[in-house]
Amino acid sequence: MTQLVEPQACAFENPVEPYLRTERMPHIWCPGCGIGTTVNCFVRAIEQCQIDLDKLSIVSGIGCTGRVAGYLRLDSFHTTHGRAIPFATGLKLANPELKVVVYSGDGDLIAIGGNHFIHAARRNVDLTVICVNNFNYAMTGGQAASTTPIDAVGTTAPYGVVEKPFNLPFLAESCGATYVARWTAFHVRQLTKAMIEAINKKGFSFVEVITPCPTLYERRNRLGSGLDRMQWFKDNSIIKNNTDTRECDIEFQKPIICGRFVDVERPSLLENIHAKLEQIRSGKRR
Repeated sequence: MTQLVEPQACAFENPVEPYLRTERMPHIWCPGCGIGTTVNCFVRAIEQCQIDLDKLSIVSGIGCTGRVAGYLRLDSFHTTHGRAIPFATGLKLANPELKVVVYSGDGDLIAIGGNHFIHAARRNVDLTVICVNNFNYAMTGGQAASTTPIDAVGTTAPYGVVEKPFNLPFLAESCGATYVARWTAFHVRQLTKAMIEAINKKGFSFVEVITPCPTLYERRNRLGSGLDRMQWFKDNSIIKNNTDTRECDIEFQKPIICGRFVDVERPSLLENIHAKLEQIRSGKRR
């Protein structure tokens, strides 16, 4: 006679759960959105970096990606629109021992906060900036953004965008970033590695992540579901490490160049400040 065995509760725990504020779940992101995938990569990156979590701060702005700070069980700050980078700069200058990561969207970091982005890179503030680029202002209705490809449709561009979008890797490099990489939400292993490299890099490091926005961008442009978009990323991504960032423009429905483009050394803002103070103390100031 067969004896029935009582089913036991599953003891498996997702390895990313200890880093998440699970009491705030379910999250607000739409089915098929790539932001959650980037968070999974980020958590695995900080786990592999073996960072003291008491010395790690996450700063986000407004927008879909701005919710990341609220879901991570870390010292996190949800700032006003476009002001994540200056807030993070203040944290780093006030407590240089902190590892400060700015994690936000293209509209928040590059459009509303574009001036802060270029000057933080110019100064080489010791920050890691992760920009989730979904090509539109997703939280506020799908308006065209500074990253929307020409000919793509948005609520404010019903006949297609005519303004040239920013080439984010080129913008970051030309302003002075010491590390620049781009991957899509499909490239989870490469993205995790890039995040590790960016976190461990001294100076202003920048990682762009191309992710699907199935509710607004994909639907309005008739590109299919989030899963369809991930398949498109798989089939249309060209991995070219060390590519000249001037060649990294993104065109509507054209192949996307991915890879690690910049990895250089130069003194950070704090190092330059300390060097100047030492000159003053030694009487060598010109």
